[in-house]
Amino acid sequence: MDRWDLPLTFTFDGQEVRYGILGDEGAPPLVLLHGTPFSSYEWHRIAPLLAQRHRVYFHDMPGYGHSSMEAGQDVSLGRQNRVLAALLDHWGVDRPHVVAHDFGGATALRAWLLDGCRYRSLTLIDPVAVRPWGSPLVQHVKDHEAAFAGMPAYMHQAILPPYIRSAMHRAVADETLEGYIAPWLGPVGQAAFYRQIAQMDLAYTDAVQDRYGEIDCPVQILWGEEDQWVPVERGRELAALMPQARFIAIPDCGHLMQEDAPEAIIDALNGFL
Repeated sequence: MDRWDLPLTFTFDGQEVRYGILGDEGAPPLVLLHGTPFSSYEWHRIAPLLAQRHRVYFHDMPGYGHSSMEAGQDVSLGRQNRVLAALLDHWGVDRPHVVAHDFGGATALRAWLLDGCRYRSLTLIDPVAVRPWGSPLVQHVKDHEAAFAGMPAYMHQAILPPYIRSAMHRAVADETLEGYIAPWLGPVGQAAFYRQIAQMDLAYTDAVQDRYGEIDCPVQILWGEEDQWVPVERGRELAALMPQARFIAIPDCGHLMQEDAPEAIIDALNGFL
């Protein structure tokens, strides 16, 4: 597994949020927001490159990666935007560039519209933003959380690799895949995996979907043309709701663009930031 460290800790509502920072202290701030069922590890190829010109901040959302995973924990989109707002205050970061994927996209949008967070620019990568969203597995597990959370570990371990791979259009090395799977293993990780799925609710994006046009910073939307989780049609619908945004479809790319086409992200950011 590629090495990925989050050495720093922030406490939110009594729960541990792990985070990391790369780049020179005086450089322009840039915040990376991960999606689900991933963690900040999804930026492992991209963050070091961005840190050459920016002060890069990233964290594992509560219930994900190295952050707290607890029974009964609220890991919904209704909480993650409040965590982001608190982290920006903790970091002393004002108007950062934000690059957000999947659930991170919804988190960034909600934090602007509901928490008063402001960004210098916003790059959305295959975000969860317009209904309907959710992979086929998500739709099934939401109705049977207890059955999946309590299944034998070997069955859970058999589900994870093909599921994570289905987010990608291209093949990925086993050692890279381990970085995505590792947080969800063991009794705590297995329960947390199905907990975050069970708490997915379209209401959190419905609540702000009609307000996306209010976001007045520069916005770009990147979308994998081969995304099997949130199809590119959702991206075009989102772009129609954000007339201020530029929309870029990335060919031969699935939902996890960070692995399928990291060069496309870097290229789009170089021309945008």
